[in-house]
Amino acid sequence: MFGINKDKAFFKGLYGIIKGKNVQSFWSIGLMTGTALDGYADVAMIKTDGHKVLELGEYALVPYSDEKRTILADAVKAALKWQFNGNTPEIFELATETITEIYANAINTLLKQANMKSTDIDYVGGHGLTVLHIPPKDGEKGKTLQLLDGEKLTKLTGIKTVYDFRTNDVMHGGQGAPLAPIYHAAMLKYARIDAPAAVLNLGGVANLTYWGGETDGFDELAAFDCGPANGPINEWVELHNKGKYDKDGVFARSGTVHQNIIDKVLADNWFIKPYPKSLDRYDYNANIVSGLSLEDGCATLSSLVAQAINKGLDLFTKRPTTLVVAGGGRKNPKLVEDIKTITKTNIIDADEIGLRGDAVEAECFAFLAVRSALGLPISFPETTGVKKPLSGGVISS
Repeated sequence: MFGINKDKAFFKGLYGIIKGKNVQSFWSIGLMTGTALDGYADVAMIKTDGHKVLELGEYALVPYSDEKRTILADAVKAALKWQFNGNTPEIFELATETITEIYANAINTLLKQANMKSTDIDYVGGHGLTVLHIPPKDGEKGKTLQLLDGEKLTKLTGIKTVYDFRTNDVMHGGQGAPLAPIYHAAMLKYARIDAPAAVLNLGGVANLTYWGGETDGFDELAAFDCGPANGPINEWVELHNKGKYDKDGVFARSGTVHQNIIDKVLADNWFIKPYPKSLDRYDYNANIVSGLSLEDGCATLSSLVAQAINKGLDLFTKRPTTLVVAGGGRKNPKLVEDIKTITKTNIIDADEIGLRGDAVEAECFAFLAVRSALGLPISFPETTGVKKPLSGGVISS
């Protein structure tokens, strides 16, 4: 599986040595389609040696049609009923074709924006659409499924594609998530942030990464999914036909928090369970606030996200006092206010330190694609719970 790509990496490295350089570098494009289904494909380009971020290239949020979004949403709904039991839902085939076309369009859009050709890019890292994720439980291995046809994407773009990043971790007893921590460490170093530092990503779910610094070439990492984030808020707004998300937190700001509902959710021992741990986007959904008004539901879900993050921070050996925030949720000022007030932490938007908060997840899979091609680990005992650092990803032929 890895032979062709390792040969490519070897020869690029050999060329670098001949040129008097010790660093083999690669341009890689990463793509992410969030479980919040916000109607955009996140696509970003980075230059990396698989260890460090050497350069941040172009990035874009490329919209796709409501028709395509409906297909993806229907695939997620079918997966929730399926639960890996019985025949695979027929819609998965159409959804796989759809997400692959979305990614091909996003790549072509980014190449045009960057004034680059496909031959300038070494790898594409395509995460695909997560339709179902079941963490390991009671000694049984978990299951995870991301839809994407990596082979077809390579044919459409002419660029070697790395995909299916989570399966190898799950097969070896890991949570399959989060995979971003090793990239979070690389981007903090790129931004010259001193350790210890923490990253909070607000996507469909919320996840935390603690970076304690680098010793002898190894990063001290701890990470886990800590609770819901944009997913249930977006879902709640859509159920009321008021758009796809709570723009600027307007609905939440005019609503009342129902703490009794939050207390009931947070009574679940999962929130105090030691990491590593992961969530499916629909483990906590809009049904939490069923029966409330639009505004009260948004206010309650926003506070729930913040309170779950606060519980998560307590799980680290040393509680972080500063959070670098990435992901779409950071654009919701009410949500950010709730997090800051409840966690009593210093919140720094990734954009404020020379990073790109909208691009972090896509950049991550560009980075992981190169690490996978080089056979480097992408998951670790302290992040996904595997017994030893493990590589992953399937590389197209």
